[in-house]
Amino acid sequence: RIDGPHEPAQETLRVTAPPTYAHRFLVHHIATFLKVNPHFYVSLEVAPSEDIIRSIQEQRFDLGLTGVEISREGVALTPYRVSSAVCAMPPDHPLARLETVRPEDLHGQRLIALTHRHARRAQLDKVLTSCRSKPKLVAEASTSFAAVDLVREGLGITVVNPFPVAQYRADDILFRAFASPITYRSYFVTPEHRPTPAIARAFMRHLRLHTAKIPFTEKAA
Repeated sequence: RIDGPHEPAQETLRVTAPPTYAHRFLVHHIATFLKVNPHFYVSLEVAPSEDIIRSIQEQRFDLGLTGVEISREGVALTPYRVSSAVCAMPPDHPLARLETVRPEDLHGQRLIALTHRHARRAQLDKVLTSCRSKPKLVAEASTSFAAVDLVREGLGITVVNPFPVAQYRADDILFRAFASPITYRSYFVTPEHRPTPAIARAFMRHLRLHTAKIPFTEKAA
């Protein structure tokens, strides 16, 4: 159950994650986790990464997931996944013939970018500027899922973290390696000054064991 109407069981996991991880990906894994652990109860909160860090600091949640490396007193970041940047495009896009897309290849192309509040947007802008590559910006999105869905609608191409979006869009979108120093890391977030509850450790193990293998992403060391 996820925030069900009944009183929670004795062992409760309070987990918080941003939309990109929470929707589809985490929902699926929470469901499979509860099927094999029916005596557990899970409460899922969807929130921005800054709020996730703050809520773990305040010990309102047992476990968080984030794709942002934010160092704060009172929280511990445990590496979960590491990914390289990809360029997502429709199967019939001219760049689909390339195995690796370079920043120069984006010059003049219709581009869907993440909004400026994302640190990755500044990284991509810097990469493009250094190569004198000027895509035509046609839209912005606040999540990689939304950006890839706009690609699916035929608006253009985008550069995103393949985890976990490539797992859910590989049938209708092509993902090509993007030649850049941009690297994405995902972390488990736990309180630093108290033991991680057994149920949180069990869910972390469940995620590590059952996260699907997809190109461009792997387990973090």
